[in-house]
Amino acid sequence: MTRAYRMPFGAEVRGDGRTRFRLWAPAAKQVDLWLEAPARAIPMEREPGGWASVVTAEAPPGTRYRYRIDGHLLVPDPASRHQPDDVHGPSEVIGPPAPADDADWPGLPAERLVFYELHVGTFTREGTFAAVEARLPDLAALGVTAIELMPVAEFPGRWGWGYDGVLPFAPESRYGRPEDLRRLVAAAHAHGLAVFLDVVYNHFGPEGNYLHAYAPAFFDSPHRTPWGSAINFDGPGCEGVRAFARHNALYWLEEFGFDGLRLDAVHAIVDRSHPHLLVEIARAVAAGPGRTRAVHLVLENDDNAARYLLPSPDGSPPAYLAQWNDDFHHAVHVLLTGEREGYYGDYDPPLPHLGRCLTEGFAYQGQHSRHRGRPRGEPSGHLPGTAFVTFLQNHDQVGNRALGERLVALAPPDAVRAATAFHLLLPRLPLLFMGEEWGAPEPFLYFSDLGPPFGAAVAEGRRQEFARIAAFAEPAIGARIPDPQAATTRDASVLDWQRRDRPPHRAWLELHRELLRIRREAIVPLLATGAAPRASFRALGGAAFEASWAFPGDRVLRVLANLGPGTVAGTAPRREWGRRLFALGVADPPGTELPPWSVAWFLRGA
Repeated sequence: MTRAYRMPFGAEVRGDGRTRFRLWAPAAKQVDLWLEAPARAIPMEREPGGWASVVTAEAPPGTRYRYRIDGHLLVPDPASRHQPDDVHGPSEVIGPPAPADDADWPGLPAERLVFYELHVGTFTREGTFAAVEARLPDLAALGVTAIELMPVAEFPGRWGWGYDGVLPFAPESRYGRPEDLRRLVAAAHAHGLAVFLDVVYNHFGPEGNYLHAYAPAFFDSPHRTPWGSAINFDGPGCEGVRAFARHNALYWLEEFGFDGLRLDAVHAIVDRSHPHLLVEIARAVAAGPGRTRAVHLVLENDDNAARYLLPSPDGSPPAYLAQWNDDFHHAVHVLLTGEREGYYGDYDPPLPHLGRCLTEGFAYQGQHSRHRGRPRGEPSGHLPGTAFVTFLQNHDQVGNRALGERLVALAPPDAVRAATAFHLLLPRLPLLFMGEEWGAPEPFLYFSDLGPPFGAAVAEGRRQEFARIAAFAEPAIGARIPDPQAATTRDASVLDWQRRDRPPHRAWLELHRELLRIRREAIVPLLATGAAPRASFRALGGAAFEASWAFPGDRVLRVLANLGPGTVAGTAPRREWGRRLFALGVADPPGTELPPWSVAWFLRGA
């Protein structure tokens, strides 16, 4: 079975040997198909609504092409499936993919998901899809179940995070060809691993975005995002723009076989129409690939809009499975590091916010945020644990730091071990950031390779952003911030896999493997009920606490933890808590004190 996904735009190779090209160019007077070798133009017919199209036998698979706008401007196809020469070069006609090796893969149920976020370009020294594929046995042995790729849509330059992509249908050519990405996904399925992709629908990157020249209606000029012009999802001409995003989501899921998408920063999507774009995408996915296999959609949403995570009134699954829970990260981070600048100030003191995360999902459910100067969030206590993705680290929380430090560089090893033991057995969906499992010391820095004038502007903006933080206010100290445009910045972020089997990294790896084994055996069956458990939380003083979750069948999961450096008295576990699943720093039998950086998990009724 092939997985060719048919779209109403771009280049589509047909069964009769001809290729159809279609471009939305409402601001262009004339559009030609430009074939690179030999160089020649083929006039395109104009259609109602600003479309231009042509069907030709002169452009078989492998043909390099562009569109010529008004006789002079050559632009790549915004729906290009492959950009062999980066964002300014020609697109390549890609034929239908070969039959899929994983056509019978059913996907994974939500309760089994343990995410592993990685950046293809720095996960290995080679920085390719094929190199990620070679490491799949290591990830399967670790015990994670879902690889989450940071964006792979074509972005400008030799390296970047992927969030400044401009050709959202073309896998980044420096990582490999489209068939290499398809092989990676199929190989992951063969190892029992799901694969998720991070996609960006809130903005386009600054370099290589030619849409302004021939389709300015793509952008909603009254609104802006922190990264550039907002996309027009609700103004005049928005129908084609919405279709572009909808088909992009379906394309990755259908043609490459991804198991799910993580939608980046959806709070920056401006859409006042009904249904909202997020609902439209979710409905299309449910009616398409979601009919035959488990496909999951995950949000990053600073608004904590719990409504997207609710089951439908007819009892069908929610539009979106889960949301990244920044509240959880921030509360734990303040506990471990004491940092309180920026948004961390909203979590001081941290323990009450952590308690709300453990019992109700989000810490902010309509409360006023001092950092934002407004209320934030919606009630979430009725949602199941699978509605929240938790993490101690991710690309944002590491890479958006001035020096890109990982948690092991910011907190004592005992503190990080305790936080890990606490996090990985929570009745939530955990996420690890690449290298976290062996305590990788390499930073994950912000890097880009933008041409002038964008590169210099990004570097200067980065310096100005951190100048507002007290620790970097002095010019001499601020000069330590790595230049995002320098090759050394990207190179410093590459994982060194040789460290993994050396002390002390081997011990970190074994800890993660053991915790994920326990999770698979004891926590997954609890989450499989799909119910929102009755939860309780009790602060024990300092950074210590007790939390419990009561599931159907009189099964109760409980944690006793001290995520601080001081001993807490009078906190001995009780017999009725059931069997001990795991303990770190807690004696057996336990005493009447909870030592620093200690965690103990108990399960009753299983």
